[in-house]
Amino acid sequence: MQSLFIEKEIKYIGSQLSPHWIYKNFHILGDAIVSFIGEMDVKITEMVDIEDVITDSPIYSKKMVSFIIEQFGMSLSECVVRQRFLICIIIEELRKILGDRYKIRRSGDDIFVNIDGKDKKLSVSIATKSTTSALIHTGLNIDPEGAPIDACGLSTDLGITNVEEFAKNVMRRYIEEDTEILEATCKVRGV
Repeated sequence: MQSLFIEKEIKYIGSQLSPHWIYKNFHILGDAIVSFIGEMDVKITEMVDIEDVITDSPIYSKKMVSFIIEQFGMSLSECVVRQRFLICIIIEELRKILGDRYKIRRSGDDIFVNIDGKDKKLSVSIATKSTTSALIHTGLNIDPEGAPIDACGLSTDLGITNVEEFAKNVMRRYIEEDTEILEATCKVRGV
C-alpha cells in the first residue's frame, strides 16, 4: 500500500470519492491512501450517505484535512471495519499530541471533542464500494467556519498547527496496520 500527502490545496466536493481517482490524478496504482488540505463543500447531489440525502444535510467546512483510501479485493463490510480503525488511529494520534486536555470520543465513524463541556464534531467519514474497489473518505476540520453543525477544528480549537505532519503520521499508521493484517493472515495455519 502506498501513501501521498498532496501539497496543493484541493477543494473536496465528493466527486473525488470515485474508483481510480488516486491513480488518474497521482499515478499511484493499487491500494493507496492520500491526504490533502482544502475547503469541503459536498452538495446533496454528491452525497454517498443516503441518510444525509434523506435529511437534506449538506457538508461544509472552510478548511479540512481529507484522507481518501482506495483498496481492492475488499467487501463493503471489511471497508467499514477499515474506516472504523482509521478513526481509531486518528483518535490515538490526537491523544499523543493533546494528552488528556480534551475528552475525545468515537461514535460510530464520528469523532467528537468535548470543549467547554460541549461535544463538538471534528470529523466526517464515509465508506462505500465501487464496481472495482472499496473507498473511504474521512475529513477532519482544521477551521470549521460555516459548518452546518456544532463543530471544532484541529487548529482553531485544538491548537494543532502542523496538520501535514499529523496527516502523514495517520497515513503511516494506517499502512502499518494494513501490512500487519496481511501478515497475520499469512502466518497462521488453518484448523
